[in-house]
Amino acid sequence: MCGIWALFGSDECLSVQCTSAMKIAHRGPDAFRFENINGFTNCCFGFHRLAIVDQLYGMQPLRVKRFPYLWLCYNGEIYNHRRLKDHFEFEYQTRMDGEILLHLYDRFGVEKMAYLLDGVFAFILLDTANRKLFLGRDTYGVRPMFKLLTDDGFLAVCSEAKGLSQITHSMTEPVEIVPFPPGHFEVFDLKPTGKVTSLQLDRFHVCTEEPKHAVYDNTRMLGTGFALETVKSNIRLLFENAVRKRLMAHRRIGCLLSGGLDSSLVAATLVKLAKEKQLPYPIQTFAIGAEDSPDIAAARKVAAHIGSEHHEVNFTPEEGINALDDVIFHLESYDITTVRASVGMYLVSKYIHDKTDSVVIFSGEGSDELTQGYIYFHKAPSPKRAAEESVRLLKELYLFDVLRADRTTAAHSLELRVPFLDHRLTAYYLSLPEEMRTPKDGVEKYLLRDAFKGLNLIPDEILWRRKEAFSDGLTSVRKSWYTSLQEHIESEVNDSQMEKAAKLFPYNPPTTKEGFFIRQMFEKHYPGRCGWTPHYWMPRWVKAFDPSARTLPIYKPDQDQEPRPHNLDSTKPGSL
Repeated sequence: MCGIWALFGSDECLSVQCTSAMKIAHRGPDAFRFENINGFTNCCFGFHRLAIVDQLYGMQPLRVKRFPYLWLCYNGEIYNHRRLKDHFEFEYQTRMDGEILLHLYDRFGVEKMAYLLDGVFAFILLDTANRKLFLGRDTYGVRPMFKLLTDDGFLAVCSEAKGLSQITHSMTEPVEIVPFPPGHFEVFDLKPTGKVTSLQLDRFHVCTEEPKHAVYDNTRMLGTGFALETVKSNIRLLFENAVRKRLMAHRRIGCLLSGGLDSSLVAATLVKLAKEKQLPYPIQTFAIGAEDSPDIAAARKVAAHIGSEHHEVNFTPEEGINALDDVIFHLESYDITTVRASVGMYLVSKYIHDKTDSVVIFSGEGSDELTQGYIYFHKAPSPKRAAEESVRLLKELYLFDVLRADRTTAAHSLELRVPFLDHRLTAYYLSLPEEMRTPKDGVEKYLLRDAFKGLNLIPDEILWRRKEAFSDGLTSVRKSWYTSLQEHIESEVNDSQMEKAAKLFPYNPPTTKEGFFIRQMFEKHYPGRCGWTPHYWMPRWVKAFDPSARTLPIYKPDQDQEPRPHNLDSTKPGSL
């Protein structure tokens, strides 16, 4: 995880503009470089480094003697770089995973380069010999990138939008700052003035198709057909491989552990593979919540079962409320459920940074979208509609859950790794028959749970633990984070303010006091940038006034449920 920033064709002095690059310094505290581009005095790169791989030669922009005309600034990890290097017999000058981009581009061009990459990435690649500039971003937008492009061809690029919000340009009207679309690359012509013209914007991968880099994967041959045991075996194989490839790091690895299904599977598999690889340290796991919260109790059981070095971070609603302003600043979003769910992740990330030496952090993001884990999937009108909704959610991850996970960890200089969003795993799971992927017997994510049944990887009660609303899992069983937040906001926002909400905020007008409160904080940091949140995340197929699962009539907190039988082959009371 690093911070990348670049300008092409700036009309303002670069020494003035580069102060904006310091707004993302939290993404890379180990080193900073600001470098002009030879022959283009109004173009430059800025780079904040978090040293994860090749601590000696890892500074950027990356340049090698073989390609003196290529400049690369990227944020991410390329998990198959060694395999590609060996297959194509490239001669490396560094141990950086990103060097593979230079060799692939030189050999094949930008499109094939992009689709051969197995990893998460956002890149800026400059070819001064051919006066071409390329941008690209991974399939799910796990690594962020934003761009600002004026009508006269001035281009600014940054890992976070805040690094572009104060950029000076010659336009009289405000210029949009937009997220670069995941799974795409863009080609620009670079003029002698440093200005650019966009020539091509194309998609190189979609989540429903097997990635083209799969032919170079080291995963053994998958079983064919859709027999249940074959499918379950393939899911296990692909998931374990997704975790294994993400062990690529020279810094200590840890894992967020809520005690839910997804983080527990990630943590258990991580601990198992770390032992196989003989890492010189135990895996640290981290849970956050009130002392009597369901998440803390469940995470404690999982940690004891898998043998991790477990840390518990105490959470109080007061701490959460006090953190809201910083959270919204880092998120660059006013989506209600994103803000709510970010608070705990922000605070546990702060603990990891301040109290431990773990830097590379695994997490369970992406599973709910991939495996139909949200409570409202129980109300899907058909398997086909549920499958379509799953794909929609995956395509929008970069606006919501992936955005949350990246910003809350990056705020504290941590690098996030999300194995559930592995290209091969997601493509395979989405290729399964629609009926196979839906909730079964009232149990969401049934297929995923069933795939790991009987292995003793995690405790059975965790394997079949129902999905909690975030606010219920995090805080005391006596009073949730959701309830505490609503009480605080009630004292901050009055009815007369709500009456004027639609006029004050005509774009995505808030309809609740919480929405109004969050929007005010957002506008304080980013006035006029409401377009960064194109719409609110909301459940489908149910009458919902709030994005939280706890407000849905089909939801009951875990402590209100009968324990799920470990043998779910028989008929059982569902969660609906």
